[in-house]
Amino acid sequence: MLAVNFSVVGVAIAAQAEPIRVKDLPQSARTAKLLLAADPTPIAVPPAETGPIEITLTRKKAKTTPPTSAPTYTIDQAEINKQGANSLAETLKGQPGFAINDSGFGADIHTGTYYRGASINQSVFLLNGRSITTNVNTYHGNVDLNTIPVETVDRVELSSGSSSTLYGSEAFGGVVNVITKPGTQIQKFNSQLQFGSYGQQTYRGSYTGAIGGLDYALGYDRYKADSDYPVPVGAANRGTDGNLTNADIDTSSYYARFAVSLDPRNTLTLDGTKTTSRKGLIYFGFPFQRDRLNHDAFNLGLNWRSELAKGSTLNASVGFNKDYFHTFGPTANLFFRQGRLNSSGLNFRLDHDWQVASKAKLRWGFDAKTAFLTSEADSTNPSVLRFNESVKSSRFTPSLFALGTFNLSNALQAEVGLRQNFSSDFGGSLNPSLGLNWAASKAVAVRGSWVSVRRLPGLDQQFAYDTVHNWFPNEDLKPESGSSWTAGIDFKPSAKFSGQVTYFGSALDDRIATQPTRLNGRTVSQWQNIGRVNTGGVELALQYKITPQWKTFANYTYTSAKIKSGAEEGLQLSQVPFSVAQFGVGYENKGWQLNLMANYFSGARRAFL
Repeated sequence: MLAVNFSVVGVAIAAQAEPIRVKDLPQSARTAKLLLAADPTPIAVPPAETGPIEITLTRKKAKTTPPTSAPTYTIDQAEINKQGANSLAETLKGQPGFAINDSGFGADIHTGTYYRGASINQSVFLLNGRSITTNVNTYHGNVDLNTIPVETVDRVELSSGSSSTLYGSEAFGGVVNVITKPGTQIQKFNSQLQFGSYGQQTYRGSYTGAIGGLDYALGYDRYKADSDYPVPVGAANRGTDGNLTNADIDTSSYYARFAVSLDPRNTLTLDGTKTTSRKGLIYFGFPFQRDRLNHDAFNLGLNWRSELAKGSTLNASVGFNKDYFHTFGPTANLFFRQGRLNSSGLNFRLDHDWQVASKAKLRWGFDAKTAFLTSEADSTNPSVLRFNESVKSSRFTPSLFALGTFNLSNALQAEVGLRQNFSSDFGGSLNPSLGLNWAASKAVAVRGSWVSVRRLPGLDQQFAYDTVHNWFPNEDLKPESGSSWTAGIDFKPSAKFSGQVTYFGSALDDRIATQPTRLNGRTVSQWQNIGRVNTGGVELALQYKITPQWKTFANYTYTSAKIKSGAEEGLQLSQVPFSVAQFGVGYENKGWQLNLMANYFSGARRAFL
């Protein structure tokens, strides 16, 4: 593969139109100019008073209270670059708690993304603090992390526990917040070109800068590949020429962000992303797959941040999401079918972070989301012609939330949260959260969290017929509900070695999945509340600095997600691997880097549930 990178940094210098007058200079510069022009006449200095000089030294006590009651991880831009990640899926793969079965721009996302055993629809995904979750479950799920490039990502924040109080009670696994790059005071241009075999091409570019009080960031990313490489005889989708077929992909992403400082206390930010993806599907290794997928996503958000007073910050944001999903292809080479899911959402959020007292902090606010879905199913197969339809549905879900943080002592911190959820079709629910952390010493902190969780059925699960898999909707679905918890230790015995060990678990009732169902005298696959699923596991994150140049890390996650009722009682939830791990070692010196990483995946049960 051939790769070419360009980076240009420019500094704009404004021309001086008028000569500088002494009175216009800052005080320090004006004083210096007057001193240079003055006569060197000795200045009479009165004798200094003699006597004892008293010096007082004040030692500021270090804060030992951990910031949260649940594990938090931040993946910054430098770490993303070391991974060599191209997409958000590749960035999250191998992180503590995450199990991503397939990653890359051409990856098959049928196989799933799991955070502490919870599916992608049982976690909350944010872009600059705004929800981009659509809760679409049919076909490929709601958020394709493989099509979100990292060219414009500044950092990714992973959190859980009380974060569900702030961002959504459907965060069974946790909250993933993607923060995009801000503008810069100097103009910067970066670009990257890559060319590889089998039609692989990558084009990336970003431009940041500022004009007066306005800073901006622009980005573009495109990945294209034919993926027509030779495959063995008998392999799925092997063409007559011996090469893989229908595995091509073409994905483009555009990004823009503008921020203006209205005054020292108020900032207004506008950002937007647009992603288009066109690719062939070869999921599950079925032979002669010819299905195609068109997937487009758009997100636009406006945020106002105001420093009301010392220790009081108000954030107000409004966001619009649109996700278009179109899959189509032949059925048994005789018929043709296609499915469209066109979802959109309008979100509003008001968030007040208030330091009420020296040892008490309150974060409270209001969330409102409106979701719209248009579903179209079309097939020429005579046996399913009667299910061809176009369905429109919508849902309004406002919420109130409050999270109090109390420093009970210099080493003990407690969190108490409440989130009141409402919905236009399932009524309301009150979901509390509790958290505690204790700094046992300067090197060790112990933490724990518990949260009540609830996820509403997707509009597609209730009303949309899946013409690809022949899955039937179910208007009688109940919300998934239960609780999630964590307990763990953070330790840093030396400046070179640190780590986190976390036990996580959840108990989920009325989990929604497809299962065989008798409907109108025949057996079909239909969305059902299959019963209870208990999840438990351990995640480990270790970092060790061998020398100033050499560093190493290890992440490991074990997940047990057992079905506790129904036809598959006692089995591991399908697609959830028992163990995943990532190990890496890196060298950095004088701008040169060498990073080696290894991944381990134990495998997962293939059956659908």
